Amino acid sequence: MEVMERLVVVMTANRRKMKLGAMIHGVGSSVSAWRHPEVRPDASIAFDFYREEALIAERGKLDLVFIADVLHINEKSTPHYANHLEPLTLLSALGHATSHIGLVGTLSTTYSDPYTSARQLSSIDHISGGRAGWNVVTTGIQAAALNFGKSEGDHPGHDTRYRMASEYLSVARGLWDSWEDDAFVRDKASGNFFDPRKLHTLDHRGEFYSVKGPLNIARSRQGHPVIFQAGSSADGQDFSAIHSDAVMTGITDLEEARRYYKELKRKVGEAGRDSADLIIMPSANIVVGRTREEAEEKYAKTASFVSFEQSLRYFAQFFDFHDFMQYPLDEPFPDVGTLGRKSFQSFTDRIKREARERKLTLRQTVLAFAEPKPIFFGSPDEVADRMQEWFETGAADGFILHSEVPGTLADVTELLVPVLQKRGLFRLDYESDTLRGNLGLKIPKNRYSRD
Repeated sequence: MEVMERLVVVMTANRRKMKLGAMIHGVGSSVSAWRHPEVRPDASIAFDFYREEALIAERGKLDLVFIADVLHINEKSTPHYANHLEPLTLLSALGHATSHIGLVGTLSTTYSDPYTSARQLSSIDHISGGRAGWNVVTTGIQAAALNFGKSEGDHPGHDTRYRMASEYLSVARGLWDSWEDDAFVRDKASGNFFDPRKLHTLDHRGEFYSVKGPLNIARSRQGHPVIFQAGSSADGQDFSAIHSDAVMTGITDLEEARRYYKELKRKVGEAGRDSADLIIMPSANIVVGRTREEAEEKYAKTASFVSFEQSLRYFAQFFDFHDFMQYPLDEPFPDVGTLGRKSFQSFTDRIKREARERKLTLRQTVLAFAEPKPIFFGSPDEVADRMQEWFETGAADGFILHSEVPGTLADVTELLVPVLQKRGLFRLDYESDTLRGNLGLKIPKNRYSRD
């Protein structure tokens, strides 16, 4: 009997484990989430709120917290994005406040500078002891150009933005390798602080960037920050197959998620990489209660603050803030042409396709996509069943969890995580104190190292 018990323990320990992250969204990502009486109205600019959420996630042994960002707002923007902390500044502070959890933030390659970004991200990686991650985005919103000394007409097209991102990331990686890992000898007796033979100048000249280097900071314990990417378009998939360590998708249908997972893993192999080197983590809207009835009550209370007009306003942002009020609400979803192709291409293409295939009205489309009921919903066992199905049938390697229901992250760590642990699907403790180590990703070899 004791032999069998030990065998079960060993088999459980060696089992492939689910990766979990948590999106921290201040007052929430929707138009109305902030109206809930349990939501702190200044949460999006309150560091102590983010710190507490990160510590809750760390107590639950989650892999990472995820901070999103935008570079353009207007009078129609959601409350969180209208007034929120800049991600890299926030992650620097969270790096000091936490000890194990990964710290992933959004940074645009379209409207930033690769040398500066490489320094900032490497600094966060050092401050946190090797826990930084970069969510690489290409900024689809055309009006963002106006905040960076350009006109809307200067905003690059979808394919150009991905070419820029590819070169940008190559530059950043080259800069992160400026110093070989043993370059800093710090020998006080001889007076040699570093070995100049192990300092390398990038001297990059490309289609979009000219960067000499080297970078004035060493590689971190995990080599490079972990690269995330959230695009599901064809260009986004091609980019991820070559460059990304992890991908966040917005797919909510299980069969579609399986097809996406299989296709992207195939592309990773075609790019000459091991398919295990890319982790696919769908964005999972979640509500969990001690019972399904409790989950229903939590969801109903949050939904009670939402009006259709607010949902429509939120929905419009994905289509370049198009005025949908001009159309009859209970007639078929209107033909909006190429709207959304420059901003949220994969998401808006899916909205148009599903509205057409399912013969949805404008009202039904808005309700289905602006305020959808979470697919990971119910008691801890019900939510765990759904997550296990996605994980074990080739749809996901893990999930980025988010919710408009206040207190959900605490519910995840206190109610859901123990169920996943009991099933052998999630870690009992951190395996590493770096983000790469916990995600099971290799440390990138320095391109100049002879070892």
